[in-house]
Amino acid sequence: MIIPLLASELTKRVVVTLDGEAVAQIKDTVFDFRAGRITGFTLSGRGLLGGPLKVSLPLSGVHAIGPSAVMIPSAAVLAERKAVLSAHQAEQGQVIGAPVLTDQGTETGTVLDVVIEAGGSGRVIGFEISMKETTDQGKRRAFIPRGETLAVSGRAMVIPAQAHHFIADDLPSFGAQVEAFRRSTAQPPHRTPTTDEEALS
Repeated sequence: MIIPLLASELTKRVVVTLDGEAVAQIKDTVFDFRAGRITGFTLSGRGLLGGPLKVSLPLSGVHAIGPSAVMIPSAAVLAERKAVLSAHQAEQGQVIGAPVLTDQGTETGTVLDVVIEAGGSGRVIGFEISMKETTDQGKRRAFIPRGETLAVSGRAMVIPAQAHHFIADDLPSFGAQVEAFRRSTAQPPHRTPTTDEEALS
């Protein structure tokens, strides 16, 4: 079962070791949209006086992203900020407000937030969008799967047109829609012809 999380809700989430030590809090989530996943997090200290930290949390160091905390094995997984930030990675703020287009050229809406899968995969599974009014007069905000063929063209996110059939009205129901979308786009398994079929061909 897919449990969706809004990337914006990860900000200020506490980073806790498996021994129960709170070592930092999330400052920003960093994405590689071409790869379709988080690359890691920049961090800040905890509390009102906590400022940015010189270390970051690469996704490879994450044990699990949960509803209340980001779990890590130990503080030893924290790394220099450049381990997370690179020229090929886009921060969340650069995609908020970007248009979402289908691969058939239809504008669906604009990005309000990025939806990721809870756990340790860091996978981007879709977007919360402000629906374009001509797409559906009754909806203003909705959730749409990103698909496996997400492309980033300029500042636009290009998704498969089929994703339109799996739009969810709320975050809790979005996980089921993503699973249904994946099933609909999965390639059929390769089947080896039997000897009789080979003889008929």
